[in-house]
Amino acid sequence: MSMRARAWTALIVPALSWFLFEQGLSAVLHADCSRWMFGLLWGLFGLGGCGIALALAWPLRRAGPDPADPWLARLACVVAGFFALAILYQILAILIVPACLR
Repeated sequence: MSMRARAWTALIVPALSWFLFEQGLSAVLHADCSRWMFGLLWGLFGLGGCGIALALAWPLRRAGPDPADPWLARLACVVAGFFALAILYQILAILIVPACLR
């Protein structure tokens, strides 16, 4: 895989990971709110996706033949951290607020 393709993959995977986490969490909690532990597990998989994206982008952040490629890799690292933080906040919300609050 080329440097640019890896950087674009690392840029897209965190957003996709967060979106799938939110959709999966919504589906699980709307179907049965007592299964909040599946939401936590699903969140860990979402964090794993952000970690994989960071692992893809981190080695590419050094200067390469095209100046746009390291910049894109640095942006992908920031985006991975941003979406990991969003997933962590949602996991914290799952732990604080009971899922079956009526």
